Amino acid sequence: MKMKTTFTPTFFFIIIIFSNFLKFEQILANPNHSTPSDFSKAIIICPKKSDKVSMKAITVFIEEVEKRTGIKLKIKNQWPDAKMPVIAIGEKSLMAHFIGPFADSLRKYEEIGPEGFYLVSKNNPRPAILVVGNDARGVLYGIGRLLRKLELRPNQIILPVKLEIATTPRYPIRGHQLGYRPKTNTYDAWTIQQYDQYIRELALFGANSIEIMPPRTDDDPTSSHLKVPPMKMMIEHSRIIDSYGLDVWIWYPNMGTNYTHPDSIRQELNEREEIFRQLTRIYAVFVPGGDPGDLHPDVLFTWLEKMAVVLQKYHPQAKIWISPQAFRPTKDWLDVFYSHVNKEYPWFGGVVFGPWVKTPLPEIRKIVNASIPIRRYPDITHSLSCQYPVPHWDLAFAMTLGRECTNPRPEDEKTIHNAFDEFANGSLSYSEGINDDVNKFIWSDQDWDPETPVIETLRDYCRLFMGPDYTESLAPGIMAQEQNWRGPLLTNSQVEITFQQWQNLEKTAPNKILSNYRFQMCLIRAYYDAYIQRRLIYETEIQRQVMAVLSQASESGALTAISQARAILIRSRENTPAPALRKRCFDLADSLYKNIGAQLTVKKHGAQSGRGNYLDNIDLPLNDALWFLSQFEVIHKLESEKERLAAIQQIIERINPGPGGFYDNFGDPRSWERVQQPVEWAKDPGSLLSPRVSFGVGLRGEEWIHEVRATGFEGRATPLAWMHQVNTLYDEPLVITYKNLDPSAAYRLKVAYTGRFRSKMKLIANQNYLIHDLIQTGVQPIYEFDIPAEVIKNGILKLSWTCGEGERGAQVAEIWLIKK
Repeated sequence: MKMKTTFTPTFFFIIIIFSNFLKFEQILANPNHSTPSDFSKAIIICPKKSDKVSMKAITVFIEEVEKRTGIKLKIKNQWPDAKMPVIAIGEKSLMAHFIGPFADSLRKYEEIGPEGFYLVSKNNPRPAILVVGNDARGVLYGIGRLLRKLELRPNQIILPVKLEIATTPRYPIRGHQLGYRPKTNTYDAWTIQQYDQYIRELALFGANSIEIMPPRTDDDPTSSHLKVPPMKMMIEHSRIIDSYGLDVWIWYPNMGTNYTHPDSIRQELNEREEIFRQLTRIYAVFVPGGDPGDLHPDVLFTWLEKMAVVLQKYHPQAKIWISPQAFRPTKDWLDVFYSHVNKEYPWFGGVVFGPWVKTPLPEIRKIVNASIPIRRYPDITHSLSCQYPVPHWDLAFAMTLGRECTNPRPEDEKTIHNAFDEFANGSLSYSEGINDDVNKFIWSDQDWDPETPVIETLRDYCRLFMGPDYTESLAPGIMAQEQNWRGPLLTNSQVEITFQQWQNLEKTAPNKILSNYRFQMCLIRAYYDAYIQRRLIYETEIQRQVMAVLSQASESGALTAISQARAILIRSRENTPAPALRKRCFDLADSLYKNIGAQLTVKKHGAQSGRGNYLDNIDLPLNDALWFLSQFEVIHKLESEKERLAAIQQIIERINPGPGGFYDNFGDPRSWERVQQPVEWAKDPGSLLSPRVSFGVGLRGEEWIHEVRATGFEGRATPLAWMHQVNTLYDEPLVITYKNLDPSAAYRLKVAYTGRFRSKMKLIANQNYLIHDLIQTGVQPIYEFDIPAEVIKNGILKLSWTCGEGERGAQVAEIWLIKK
């Protein structure tokens, strides 16, 4: 069933107020109803005139129950005799007379709206479950909620608690992007049947939209994993999505080289017509303004008007949605973009807020006309260098787990969702594979009802997908994995607790759960996190030993000291701790590849580098070993002992700012006490108004780096401290304040400008003293500047970095404030 294209803010305001007063979703567990009800011998009854989407929902219910229990429920169009248990399913308009003695019982609940449903269980006059949808989609979502609450075991269908649910989704857009292309870490290996099952599962948790991709994107045209050609799969995607009554969205970037020349335009239109005419259903096409496909808004909107003619030739109701995504947006670019948006062209569907959109979502809601809907496009798949990175992620995890690891972040995702949900009409997430599986279901439930506790979603997730007998162990286990990422890894005791909990589950769970890919994804993270922590503890001690040896160089001799230090480092690579944990990670990676095509290594599993291949990073050094070894080579070539000892002393005292000085490494949370944070993370998780931690040293001539490595500039080994920075986006100021300075002293500022942005930055002290004007960073790591005593006469030094217009943001890794 199609939904209206636009929903005004007034509509949503009324809905939200309504929900506050009338309890938008009502789930009442009767404390007197503690006896589970057995529906193993139930019959499904439904009205004869049920439409195809409702019947598809019933088929889904029968098939999913049979998979888990072996019981194939029968369907009838009339009530059975005696007191046989029944599950009555249908649309409200057809069920009023059909459910007979139970009809009056539904009147006590609040009215349900579009896509809403009643889910009610009764014991008298017979055991019964009523699934009554406001419309066909409501039937599907009611079926989904019932499957989530049932306990399904071999030969057994148990309803553990009484159900009294009357619910309507808060937001009309709820879905996820599934891209069949080589860049993804899993999707390109899936069959048509696997996509069908996954789309079904997303629908069971309330998704009403799936976004697919054309064969040509910012990616390779094919890969060894593809089971069918991309165009065939796109056609199948549209068919499958339509079969469930869901909306088909297409993410369609502009990948052509020219959108003004008639010949180029004709070629682009021909490509789109070939696609649009073959798809069963298209509800909307989302065209990013950039990332990829940067076009000036005047060119973009003129081109899309031509594209709309072709789209609506085959899908008359379809609209085009557009995002102001741009890596380096100027004020002119954004002003022109929003001026076009507010013209509300007939083919225009709405605005999309996604990664690399400079304007905060609340501001977009103010800028664009009230009648224009906004859709969120949240990046739920990446953990760093992304829209919503893990806050203050430990460098050891950033290096090894990387951008696209298995990343259940239930509490973070709820916070991100609820920070801005009232400013949009819902969301369709950005996903690059199965690694963000948990996050998808969290977002769907939050788009349905932002008040839903994430533990309830996780319980449903575990009960339905892994079985009812381990629900209360698995759901908290997933929550615990998010806690592994809180704070410094070196001292995080939660990592070992989480590991032991998942090991206990591994020892007791049956083979059916052990072979379940969702269980395996969580299990590999438990092993991986524990292994990385043990390595970090071990290698931190190794670094201490190296420094101790170097500190004796004046007695042992420089060459002897570096020889001994090198030997310690080499031995440490040959004797890593917990090899059994490492091996288990690779065994699980093989199982996941066999199970769902998850590509966790490049060589064995055919992953793309930086795209989910985090097993390739498992042995990366977690200390300064690479930098030490590179420095030892330089020292060995020095001619005199005096020079060699001086170079060793520089290593030992690399971070020493001297008496009365200050040193900060902004990958360390303790240094963040000096960083001005105008808005707390929970209110600005995308860091459009406040700083974040960023990763990567930065290579000269390369702007996009997918993996965090201890190499930078010309490819030399670098200290780990250069691998993470405090970072603001675009032209947002980065402010760092030092207090308690000597008001009579001059200082020397030594600063490390590292990071992948390589922006042009300007630095001002105490609001009016120019330390340096715009300089191009990324050329060299270290800069030094004098700060006269008169600048610090009150004992405070407030440093403020800003970028030129169109830059991606300021980044600072280290600061030494050296008293002269």
